[in-house]
Amino acid sequence: MEYKDYYKILGVDKNATKDEIKKAYRKLAKKYHPDLHPNDREAQEKFKEINEAYEVLSDDNKRKQYDAFGNAYNFTHGQNFDPSQFGFDNFGKGFTYTYTTDGAENFSDFFKMFFGGKGFNLEDLFNGRRGRGPFQARRERPVYESEIYISLEEGYKGVSKKVPLRIGNESRTLSVKVPKGILPGKKIKINGEKAGINGDVYLKVNILEEDGMELKGLDIYKRVDIYPWDAYFGKKIVVDALSGRIRLSIPANIQGGKKIRIPKKGYRDMEGNTGDLYIIVNIVNPASLTDEQEKLYRRLKELSI
Repeated sequence: MEYKDYYKILGVDKNATKDEIKKAYRKLAKKYHPDLHPNDREAQEKFKEINEAYEVLSDDNKRKQYDAFGNAYNFTHGQNFDPSQFGFDNFGKGFTYTYTTDGAENFSDFFKMFFGGKGFNLEDLFNGRRGRGPFQARRERPVYESEIYISLEEGYKGVSKKVPLRIGNESRTLSVKVPKGILPGKKIKINGEKAGINGDVYLKVNILEEDGMELKGLDIYKRVDIYPWDAYFGKKIVVDALSGRIRLSIPANIQGGKKIRIPKKGYRDMEGNTGDLYIIVNIVNPASLTDEQEKLYRRLKELSI
């Protein structure tokens, strides 16, 4: 079996913080997302590998288990090893494991070896116990995990979606009702029997960042482009917020990057808590100028010399 170096896959140090891991994951997930590479099998495999690495390193318990095994035997990326030599004698021999899928295919056997059962017994591993190995047989109802991607607006208002799911060689489509106010990282439980699946399905919610808009906690940061003269003289504008349109006055002499806070116009969670909306001023030049505007610009340049 191939040892998966999840740190190398995400391009982070072994001492990376959770924020650093999340930032690296987001960057790579965006780069290799299947929507951007519909016919690129290599990119799709890379996306699956990235998700698997993040699934482990973003979870404190999973990361601890993974690090303990890697540190004990000093494995390197891509190295092959025999699971039976490390107390995993029962892996793949008739036990029922909790399989995890990223929505396209199951994670690797390496992942399932560690996290497919009820848990990881470090005492068994380091004491060299054999027989049942560090995992215990799982006799419970099968559980499948996948992910669902929604927009900020869909999370704010709630949405119903069709989500494709592949279990082994079989494809299923789940009808999922996403409750309004759900937060990133939360999981939606679905009774798989409704889709002909023996077991329960848990969908991890991912909220996609939209152009110029970012969710931080319950606060929303929205970038608004204005022209230099509007930044100098001030201007009244209309901003599209999740709760509706808002009339806003841009104060005179505002500088690029400055924030304007609008209380209680951010994201609202399932308990009714609401964040703030922050408008970030971004000063831009128009794509083209009229002859008169260009003359004025040239005159300003001359005056500033």
